[in-house]
Amino acid sequence: MNQPIVQSAGTSGNVTEFYVREGAEISAMKPAGRMITDTDSGTFVYLLDDGERFVHIHFPEEIWPQMATALQAGQNPVLSAGELRIELVNFADELEMLVFNIEGNDNYGEAFSTAVEKAFSQILGA
Repeated sequence: MNQPIVQSAGTSGNVTEFYVREGAEISAMKPAGRMITDTDSGTFVYLLDDGERFVHIHFPEEIWPQMATALQAGQNPVLSAGELRIELVNFADELEMLVFNIEGNDNYGEAFSTAVEKAFSQILGA
């Protein structure tokens, strides 16, 4: 199955919205409240659950500045695919935990760790 990739982001009021292409297979999905990394593709991955399996929503490096904004806002962002919207529960807690775990940790690969440290420097330096 094709794993959806976040293509862009924006804000609606003070809520960050992440957009995947319309028609992405996320209907009937529930937020799993968990985030992991895919260091091979250089992405953060939010997990959605359809009751039988997890669907991985990939957040590529060009979206990381908006992820940092969402983390600083302290509100759950929303994933949008056309008219479908899913609140990404536990997003900030999971992302913050990963960012602090990745900092200085080359187990994630030096290139990935360096990119994360740069993109989330305001959070790490707070």
